[in-house]
Parts: sequence; structure tokens; C-alpha cells
Amino acid sequence: MPTTDNPFLALTAPGLAGLHPYVPGKPISELARELGIRDAIKLASNENPLGPGPKARQAATKAMGSLGRYPDSGGFALRRVLAEHHGVEPAAITLGNGSNDVLDLVARTFLHPGVESVFSEHAFAVYPISTQAVGATARIAPAHDYGHDLDAMAALVNARTRVVWIANPNNPTGTWLPAEPLRAFLAALPETCLAVVDEAYLEYVHRPDYPDTSRWLDRFPNLMVTRTFSKVHGLAALRIGYGISDPRLAELLNRVRQPFNVNTPAQWAAVAALDDADHVRESVALNDAGLARFAAGFEGLGLGYIPSVANFITVDLGRPAGPLDQDLLRAGYIARTLANYGLPNHLRVTVGLEAENARFLAALASVSGK
Repeated sequence: MPTTDNPFLALTAPGLAGLHPYVPGKPISELARELGIRDAIKLASNENPLGPGPKARQAATKAMGSLGRYPDSGGFALRRVLAEHHGVEPAAITLGNGSNDVLDLVARTFLHPGVESVFSEHAFAVYPISTQAVGATARIAPAHDYGHDLDAMAALVNARTRVVWIANPNNPTGTWLPAEPLRAFLAALPETCLAVVDEAYLEYVHRPDYPDTSRWLDRFPNLMVTRTFSKVHGLAALRIGYGISDPRLAELLNRVRQPFNVNTPAQWAAVAALDDADHVRESVALNDAGLARFAAGFEGLGLGYIPSVANFITVDLGRPAGPLDQDLLRAGYIARTLANYGLPNHLRVTVGLEAENARFLAALASVSGK
């Protein structure tokens, strides 16, 4: 936690004074150090329980022979494959050390003191962190049914708004926006406002009216879409993501992007992952079954939950989640409390392997007295 008695605080940018660091899911190794638990089940960070597919594993292993050389800073091969995948030119692709890196590039490029960004209540924590870190003002729209209220967000957009952040599906609630309302929202934005649509969980969504907004780039030049290889492709440890936008936007982001920000094993594995449709299908099928299992399990325990289209589901425990989370940790199960998202009674649970999901539900029943 940040402290107010740090003598170096006076030397920092103004936004840092009240800034709290992003809190990730507890690593398994940390639980082992704290409690001596060696066989913990982690369902806290929305990781793919299958990990990377065989093609990505092979490519990353092969890339280990190049560790003595700097990576291709421009990511030529990966940008070319991504461009073909999305039907855009390579200049439209911005590579990032995870999609978080691209989000931060947007903030560093377009936000500064005197301008504003808009995002939803219960939205991804990186949006407020990146906004505040550069001294811009955050405008937070109240959520509707735990998801984005586009009308409320539109009402906050003004001449000072430079970025609107939209997570679709949203993390940590798993809610999603259909195509037509989102299209209308983007069409009404002023040209002076950039819309960032964060689609980290897109591959998991089956809804017929869910949009792939990367197909809208020709219509909305002020649109940027971000994607990641950390979720369905299982490359979380390699930190690889990207943005798709008008090349003129991408050119500005590349002015502040750090050189060599994406390592060689990540680039090679990502190229291979795009060619592994079998692994994506297997991962999505496992996730579908897990979401259904959790929903049925929570209903059986008499607990409410937020319907999700991502690879996690958020359960309403009906009481402060902190004490129950501690009981789960002592039992060897790592989930994610959401008090910092304004949801103190909720716990976000990542879909794991079938046996892990079943064991977690049994543990939840035990610690909650159900």
C-alpha cells in the first residue's frame, strides 16, 4: 500500500499521490511461502488451465536458441501474421508486453493533466491506474446490472475527453455489450475522443450479436481494439498482446513504445498460437463446460452470480468476501476478491480444469457453511 510519509512522494508526478498499485491474483508460490501449501489450486487470474497449445510450446522452445540476441523490436513476422488475421496492414498493429502495455501506451500518448478519460464502474483496474498515473482526470459512469451503461458513459463525454475505455467482455464482471448499442455509442463520439475497446476475452464469446470491433476500424478512425495472447492462447507468462487501429494512431503509440518491449519467445509463440485452432476450440469447450458447472454449483449453494461470457464467473457471497477468501486460502484455493472494484461481497473465480472446479465448489460449500 502507498504511504503518505514517503520523502520521495513530493518529487513524483501529481497523480501518484493517491495511486494504489494493481493487485494481481496471489501466486501459488506466495501461498506456499505463507502457509506451506504446496498443492494449491489457483483460480484467480483468468488463466487458461490448459496453458499454451503444442504449436506455441514448440515455437517458444525453439526461440530459446536466440536468447543472446535482442528481439525484433518491430515484430515484423508477428505483425505480418496479425495483419493477415485481421485484414489490415501491418502498420495498424501495435505490439505490447501484454495488452496492458498497449493500454498504458494509449494513456501515455493521449492523456495528461487537463484532459479526461471515461470508463465504467466495476471496469478493469488498469483504466483508472493509467489515467491517474499521467495526471488526467477519470470520469466513472455508474454500472447497469454490473456492466457498462453506454448512455451514462456518453453523458460524461465532453470537450476534454480524450479516451473512453470499454471492456467487452468486462473484467471482473463477465458482462458484455451487443453490437448495435456499441456501434451507436462509437458513432456519437467526437473525433477528438479515442475509443479503446478491450477484447481480451473475445474468443470465449458465442453470442450472435456480440461484435468483433476490429471489423469496424474502417468506419471509426478513432477506434483502437486491444487483444491478448494471455487468455485463450495460454501465453500469460510470456506477456504478449497487441492493439489494432488506424495506422496514424499506431504511429503515435510507437513513438513512446519502449524498444524490444516484446521478447523473442513471445513473438514466436504468438505466431504459432494463431495457427492452432484446435487448441482454441479445446480451450473454449473446456471453458463452456466450466461456466455451466459453476453456475449450477452456485445455484445449488443458494448463491447469486453474474452471468459471464468470459473465462471466469463472479459469485455473490451475500456477505463480505474477505473472511471466506481467507478460509479458502487456508484450504489451498486461490480466488479473487473484488472489494477494490466496488464489489466487497463478490468473489471472481476463473474456470479451471473439471476436477479443479469441482473441488473449489466443495471447498466453497464447506467454508460458507452451505
